[in-house]
Amino acid sequence: MVARYYAQFRLNPGRPGVEDEYSGVLELDTAANEVLEPGEIERLLGEALGLRKRNVELLDWSRLH
Repeated sequence: MVARYYAQFRLNPGRPGVEDEYSGVLELDTAANEVLEPGEIERLLGEALGLRKRNVELLDWSRLH
């Protein structure tokens, strides 16, 4: 099942002049009742964007129904 999350996140946090901030809906293939922790969402975003988890900072998120 596909779970939808609204997420606001920053790429390359802590690197002056290189930070970018994004927001949008993420569709993740997870179990229907599974709610992901922020660190797991950061890891998945990093993998999808070819970055390490430390280069992604989740600012806000919520699961959409």
